[in-house]
Amino acid sequence: MRLLIVEDDALIADGLVRAMRAAGHAVDHAPDGVTADDALRQYPYSLVILDLGLPKLDGIEVLKRLRQRDSSVPVLVLTARDALTDRIAGLDAGADDYLVKPFDLPEFEARVRALLRRRQTSIAGRIRIGDLIVDATGRSAYFGDIRVELSSREFGVLETLARRAGRVVSKDQLLEALTGWDEDVGTNAIEVYVHRLRRKLEPASVQIRTLRGLGYLIEKAGVDGA
Repeated sequence: MRLLIVEDDALIADGLVRAMRAAGHAVDHAPDGVTADDALRQYPYSLVILDLGLPKLDGIEVLKRLRQRDSSVPVLVLTARDALTDRIAGLDAGADDYLVKPFDLPEFEARVRALLRRRQTSIAGRIRIGDLIVDATGRSAYFGDIRVELSSREFGVLETLARRAGRVVSKDQLLEALTGWDEDVGTNAIEVYVHRLRRKLEPASVQIRTLRGLGYLIEKAGVDGA
């Protein structure tokens, strides 16, 4: 899943980016409100972690603009503003959760997991293709009683393909879902992940097709045109 961390304190931002990448997420970092607003207009995120006291554009304004565009992406507000009126303002502007600085990293990680679980449940946590089940909430895949052992990036590719089962997904779309702005991953890496997935999914009744010049498509094995 791809996350956006909006935080102007470089030390805090670095710690949060490292923690979220260690948890298997693709992460972008915006150091100010204007950069965050631009990113939220361009990219689909699974979660936004938003500081309120931002340069250039206040976090509350970033949040209001996001909700005015009818975006339902969950937002976890991180802020040193601990007054009740500030918490109410953040929630009224569209925040899903609120964490006051300083905070413990384990609590932050637990809140992130809770928001992501809630979002995955609302957009169908399990996806079935043939006898393959992709569990987005549990970040696992299995067929029958067999669990498919996948790396974080392999699962990311599989989940992105599964959510668009029967439709073509380009390499650029896969890269966008898997990597942050400052991560140097090329399209050749996508080919490697797809190759590994095909090998690991051989016993299941699914296939990942390559449409030359277009991208990849996952579907139940034996579909006409395969």
